[in-house]
Amino acid sequence: MIRRPTLTVLLFLAAAASLALSTSLVAQTRDPWAAIGGTRTLRPRPTRGEISIADLQSRLYRFSADSMEGRILGSRGNVLGTDYIAGEVRRLGLEPAGENGTYFQTLPMVDRSLDTTATLAVGGTAWRAWADFVPRDQGPGTRAIDGVAVVYGGDFADTVSRITPDAARGKLVVLTFSGAIAGNPPGVPNRGAVNQRYPEAAGIAVVARDDMPADQVAGFQRPTTIILFDGPPSLPTYLYITRAMADALLGGPLGSARAGAEGRALRGNVMWHNVPSPFPARNVVAILRGSDPTLQAEYVAVGAHNDHVGMGQPVAHDSIYVVNHLYRQQGADDAPVGRLTDAQATEVNAALAQIRRATNGVSARADSIYNGADDDGSGSMAVLEIAERMATQRQRPKRSVLFVWHVGEEAGLFGSQWFTDHPTVPREAIIAQLNVDMIGRGAATDITGQTLTGDKIHGGPDYLQVIGSRRTATQLGDLVEQVNREGRHGLVFDYSLDANAHPQNIYCRSDHYMYARYGIPIAFFTTGGHADYHQVTDEAQFIEWAHYLRVTKFIADLTMRTADLPQRPVVDHPLPDP
Repeated sequence: MIRRPTLTVLLFLAAAASLALSTSLVAQTRDPWAAIGGTRTLRPRPTRGEISIADLQSRLYRFSADSMEGRILGSRGNVLGTDYIAGEVRRLGLEPAGENGTYFQTLPMVDRSLDTTATLAVGGTAWRAWADFVPRDQGPGTRAIDGVAVVYGGDFADTVSRITPDAARGKLVVLTFSGAIAGNPPGVPNRGAVNQRYPEAAGIAVVARDDMPADQVAGFQRPTTIILFDGPPSLPTYLYITRAMADALLGGPLGSARAGAEGRALRGNVMWHNVPSPFPARNVVAILRGSDPTLQAEYVAVGAHNDHVGMGQPVAHDSIYVVNHLYRQQGADDAPVGRLTDAQATEVNAALAQIRRATNGVSARADSIYNGADDDGSGSMAVLEIAERMATQRQRPKRSVLFVWHVGEEAGLFGSQWFTDHPTVPREAIIAQLNVDMIGRGAATDITGQTLTGDKIHGGPDYLQVIGSRRTATQLGDLVEQVNREGRHGLVFDYSLDANAHPQNIYCRSDHYMYARYGIPIAFFTTGGHADYHQVTDEAQFIEWAHYLRVTKFIADLTMRTADLPQRPVVDHPLPDP
């Protein structure tokens, strides 16, 4: 599941949340650390038509293995993961529904770097990239600045005297900044705030280059990776410039300039090169064709995301496991808060000693790989098991089932945005989308989220969160309940995180949202968060296998029932506000 609010591969910092929670955790089980001595690797075995724990284990241990390197978007590991999924659906005989007769839909992901042959000049003097100015890449829609009027916008921190948005329209705006932003060098305002203030400017030139640390400039010089989405937003060219370059642009000393003063036109533009990324970003798309001659032209989409968050610096695996399970029980959804207290450090060391005795020290290993067994190996492999079940059973559903393993969910729902903007089947023929993201946990010791009022929610043996099932089509939400009841799945649904204005914003944090914005009814299933969320400890050995099996079988049953509906679910609610 995409991390709120943006993707950050979190490197561990010793942190604390609630010592009281740790004591309740320990009290719930005689040995709360037994799982850390579990099976780390498992040799893949042939799978069968029936959904089983053995099949789920065989698939998930392989898909979340260290060799997959965390499956981050645009990586060798993600390519290996999507190759595995495509190979399996090919083996099962599903129809390829990607591009050019393949199972892959490739997103236009490129590495962008500055064209250093392009120059900027003022009054016949050339100014050099990286030395005199540092460009920030604002995407392929960046506006031209060659020959446009120049104006001094004033001190951006002075909200009274700085120029208005109208005065900046179509111009290159030179800005200073006397304020301070945490984490930014002196003189550097928040770039988003500047863009928001002057959205129609041709360019922004912040006088801050002289004080920028060399390592930060070096970071800006590294290529950036982006997806070339349709119709990129038109944004100003954005520069950090030296005071000398500012003097040249303003035709006099910066220190004596007044907000609104006109300057001298600049010649040239900032240009960028796009080079296809060496490892492609790919959705995997396959179809199980329905049995009804008429209804087979409609689709029930079932999806999960095939990526995770990659690799980080090596850390002590068992130490992170203990600290998070004691004091940071929502993983990356809990913020690090600094050093452990002496009492907490004593508790951690006692637990580590117990674990290392029980494992003969094997647990004390360095770990740098965010395996993503639950997020979203569990969803991806459940969808693959459902595909195998449907492909091997005698009676196929009436409608076709569209299986999509989306890429780039962790980076911002990129794969699902691309697929729904460029569907490989008629979008209006998709009658519903069932999204599966993180369904491998949900034990009573897991904190799976919070209520609207901030109370912690715990899982349980029958626990499953349901998100969005009635937000677009009430009938789909009713069917979810009906299938659980009539199929005797015995799951207890938690709708508390589906509340409007919920601070965790789960409804907008996974791939179903990109379908819902087009009016496609959705239902999102997850067993929620836990202490290993976006941590190196999200590994297959910590999956709740029996629980995982029940949830997978329920979603398979729901998929079949949805595909056999006599009529498609009626959209009876407004579309979500994008």
